Amino acid sequence: MAKSDPVSKLIFELSKLPGIGEKTATRLAYYILKQDESYARSLAEAVVGAKSKVVLCERCFTFTDTDPCRICSNSARDQGLICIVERPSDVFSIEQSGTFRGVYHVLHGALSPLDGIGPEELKIRELMTRLAGADANVRELILATNPSVEGEATALYLTRLLKPMGLRITKLAHGLPVGGMLEYTDRQTIGKAIENRMEVGS
Repeated sequence: MAKSDPVSKLIFELSKLPGIGEKTATRLAYYILKQDESYARSLAEAVVGAKSKVVLCERCFTFTDTDPCRICSNSARDQGLICIVERPSDVFSIEQSGTFRGVYHVLHGALSPLDGIGPEELKIRELMTRLAGADANVRELILATNPSVEGEATALYLTRLLKPMGLRITKLAHGLPVGGMLEYTDRQTIGKAIENRMEVGS
């Protein structure tokens, strides 16, 4: 089929999504084509609507349609307990566990020198500003980076950077699979890891 063919173009665009290969993209494309036109319109409107209305929370940098996000603006959340994660999807995963009542800070990645990702590419400067400003009453920081080489390197860097501030710094307990990702971990495992977090840098 020619590249201008609408089915090929749909498959090509779907295959750009993370974790979606050509076979899965083809399956998704044909599923969409078998549905009513109203489904395709709803799907397109949902994608465009999310892209146009969703922004980064000015405090924690997760994706949100209200600024600050619903977690940061919730007075029932413990503002003195900040969980530091790599991605907005990690916020969703931890929230699914139902065990965490603090707030978040999203780094938008992990340190990876080989990929050209250093501290300047992450939301670390924003974290330091946050801790020195209105959130100066923070008691504890939970390092919830992924148990990967990059995630561990990021946690170590943050520990060395933040320890002089005199804050309690903990990290998720072992039990999360090494090399795994929070967004693919079941809620019970994440809940236990939150409950059994450990002191670091002491």
